[in-house]
Amino acid sequence: MTVTTRSHKAAAATEPEVVSTGVDAVSAAAPPSSSSSSQRSAEPIEYPDIKTIRDAIPDHCFRPRVWISMAYFIRDFAMAFGLGYLAWQYIPLIASTPLRYGAWALYGYLQGLVCTGIWILAHECGHGAFSRHTWFNNVMGWIGHSFLLVPYFSWKFSHHRHHRFTGHMEKDMAFVPATEADRNQRKLANLYMDKETAEMFEDVPIVQLVKLIAHQLAGWQMYLLFNVSAGKGSKQWETGKGGMGWLRVSHFEPSSAVFRNSEAIYIALSDLGLMIMGYILYQAAQVVGWQMVGLLYFQQYFWVHHWLVAITYLHHTHEEVHHFDADSWTFVKGALATVDRDFGFIGKHLFHNIIDHHVVHHLFPRIPFYYAEEATNSIRPMLGPLYHRDDRSFMGQLWYNFTHCKWVVPDPQVPGALIWAHTVQSTQ
Repeated sequence: MTVTTRSHKAAAATEPEVVSTGVDAVSAAAPPSSSSSSQRSAEPIEYPDIKTIRDAIPDHCFRPRVWISMAYFIRDFAMAFGLGYLAWQYIPLIASTPLRYGAWALYGYLQGLVCTGIWILAHECGHGAFSRHTWFNNVMGWIGHSFLLVPYFSWKFSHHRHHRFTGHMEKDMAFVPATEADRNQRKLANLYMDKETAEMFEDVPIVQLVKLIAHQLAGWQMYLLFNVSAGKGSKQWETGKGGMGWLRVSHFEPSSAVFRNSEAIYIALSDLGLMIMGYILYQAAQVVGWQMVGLLYFQQYFWVHHWLVAITYLHHTHEEVHHFDADSWTFVKGALATVDRDFGFIGKHLFHNIIDHHVVHHLFPRIPFYYAEEATNSIRPMLGPLYHRDDRSFMGQLWYNFTHCKWVVPDPQVPGALIWAHTVQSTQ
């Protein structure tokens, strides 16, 4: 299978966009036409500036239509409540215990897919791609994310900075890779094993599987609580050492170091949304019991955030895609370090193209998802080898990348760029 790789990211809607004029010519490795190839070119590649890329996209792609966005919003909520009602009414009537358990498991999986779609629509709101009205975006995003126990504004602000500094080894907010120097200092990622034990067992399949399961089930919560995977320079102010400083990077605390002082009121509003949803779940449990609430609601909660972590991880983890040090990073170079992938029917119709056409979203996050394919096709000829796409099995690549892409080292062919150690070792 031919695999084309190379990608992009856009500045956040509320963040100033730092771009070059003309052409940003840097020395970058041209990716091979097949991901199985181990040969990489060190010939310089010219990065077009953001305006040049913008001009290649039809203007209507930047104009969200409220009626289309709301149609998807209503559709997804209708599917979620419809599935929930059918499960509540009919699954308990199944006499066979194994079949009943299987039906609940199937429900959790399907509801997780549907609710991931709701998550993604609220994500559109956070980027201003749901409508042209900021207040309406924020209301709908707050409703959608609060329903899923996601702190809407808290995530919106940190996610904007992730877009602003994609691929920056110090300032990116998500999935900043370990380096050779600090890879043994990440105690949580190493299951709190000491250096020698971690290195001894890091390639053992069962240990890798346990790590991956923990990554998928708890990665989202660890990010919200402790800013795990963010760059060391991503905070708005330093928390200091000792005491309760490790708690001052939470997405739930209005005075958290993740946010600016002016954002505190919005963090409190995010918390209010969570409390309202928590109260609704509590009242539901008084009627149907906590077991039923767990089966109907919390199954999908873990499925949704499994998909969220997997999607985000694979957007920014590929053995041929660079990260950049502070001196070499530019917005365009960082934006081009994103990978489009294929997830078939689910990706297109339930996940709203977030997997299939994510490159253009990182370049221009205000483009609505229903124009993402058209916008992608408009820029691919211009980007050429700068565009990344990998159409191999999504779940297969989750396992492959997680077990091979462990830390980055300076790319000997590209000054200022870091590449996965596995990639360098495979070429030697």
